[in-house]
Amino acid sequence: MPSNEKKKQYDKQYRREKLHRIPLTVQNAKYDEIKAAADRAHESVAGYIRKATDLRIESEKSDETEK
Repeated sequence: MPSNEKKKQYDKQYRREKLHRIPLTVQNAKYDEIKAAADRAHESVAGYIRKATDLRIESEKSDETEK
């Protein structure tokens, strides 16, 4: 089997075991807003959303420890 086929199989197996897709539907205007913010941050839309999610999770953890 050529190495690129092994790589494809490995990638497919990795995605199946380690990743989970989260579909997200937003109105066009909201997407444009997110895309513009991601562009300003020099990030992809997906990366921007992941970072925003991480920041909110961390913020909420901090809020819980302060109570």
